[in-house]
Amino acid sequence: MSVKVRFAPSPTGKLHVGNVRTALVNWLFAKGQGGRFVLRIDDTDLARSTPEFEQGIEDDLRWLGLVWDERHNQSKRFDRYEAAAKALKSAGRLYACYETAEELDRRRKVQLSRGLPPIYDRAGLALTDAEKAAYEAEGRRPHWRFRLDGRRVAWEDLSRGHAEVDTASMSDPVLIREDGLFLYTLPSVVDDLDMAISHVIRGEDHVTNTGAQIEIFEALIAAGWGGAVPGFAHMPLLVGADGQALSKRLGSLSISEMREQGYEPIAIVSHLGRIGTSDPLEVGESIEALGAGFAFSKMGRSPARYDTADLDRLNAQALHAMSYETARPRLIEKDADLGEDFWNVVRANLQKFDDVAEMARLVRGPVTPVIEDAGFAATAARLLPETIDGGAWSAWTEALKAETGAKGGALFKPLRLALTGQTHGPEMAALIPLIGRDRIQARLRGEG
Repeated sequence: MSVKVRFAPSPTGKLHVGNVRTALVNWLFAKGQGGRFVLRIDDTDLARSTPEFEQGIEDDLRWLGLVWDERHNQSKRFDRYEAAAKALKSAGRLYACYETAEELDRRRKVQLSRGLPPIYDRAGLALTDAEKAAYEAEGRRPHWRFRLDGRRVAWEDLSRGHAEVDTASMSDPVLIREDGLFLYTLPSVVDDLDMAISHVIRGEDHVTNTGAQIEIFEALIAAGWGGAVPGFAHMPLLVGADGQALSKRLGSLSISEMREQGYEPIAIVSHLGRIGTSDPLEVGESIEALGAGFAFSKMGRSPARYDTADLDRLNAQALHAMSYETARPRLIEKDADLGEDFWNVVRANLQKFDDVAEMARLVRGPVTPVIEDAGFAATAARLLPETIDGGAWSAWTEALKAETGAKGGALFKPLRLALTGQTHGPEMAALIPLIGRDRIQARLRGEG
């Protein structure tokens, strides 16, 4: 079967790590199978959807490398959803209900007080035309429920293995609200059939929904809609490093904010694509390489732990491996392009790319030299080799050691402080040729 998957975000907010992980796993699975990835904007809620959030979704996906092969807006497909609703009504599977939210809540409380499951009692199915007309005369408008078969629905889940849901234990789901707004389920099923989606990949919190949705797929197909029921995969959910749910913190984990904080896209997709799997948590060579190595068989059943410490490590790893050719346009943008030698020296000290501006300052100044011992600094200036090359640091420190008796931290720390104003940083042997002899002499005099 040709693989075709979809990611269907609502443009009512920013993308966060939870829904981006869903998009990523869909993309990795499709590309690893030579398939297609569909971006389907779920903008049926016209009141809450905005063009700004829609553009933000596209920008974030492109930045991460999750480029789509097809793109659709559900708001342009209302005619298809109306046709599906009509087909289900004709088949006796979609029926009108007139209860208010308060009435339904009272019924649920009565059921619970009697030890019964709070399942909708299908009172709407028993309404006569006269009763419906009376409700309409009161000003009530119906919401529409899908009549479930009340049976065990089974499928082979790519992530969980054999899965079953008993729809007899569920309320008939509402597909259309009183105001005529289609809820998520019906447009999703219609689009999956129309767009020939082969696999629906999402979080395990949707397992129960899948049982009902498979019945809707089958009912539409039986009504002559065409298409086939897709396969399913339900991934374990993300939790924090402490094992607690991430849901309340997702607002602070938006992709746009992570981008502003300086995270690299390859670090983010490597992190989200490999946590909770048997693969080592390392940076992939590329997002395409991650796709080539992806398999649901590598995914564990336990929740995947999202730890920013791991992401920070992968981000640094990505920068440490970045070539000068890749970095150069960004170095120019930061006014920090001091050449390939500079990049190769400083990249191992970067945690975020923006740190490179500080590294450039260490080389060209200004810095604030820290002179702990003026006599030691003067001796260092006198013994500084004429040629500052790759061997200069070793020759210089050996000469200083012989003359002053200083060694270890007492030898190296004062030099680093005088030349950079810092106690840590790139290897001094590689850094001083970039600083140059004149600037070294000036800094040993306490001049930045």
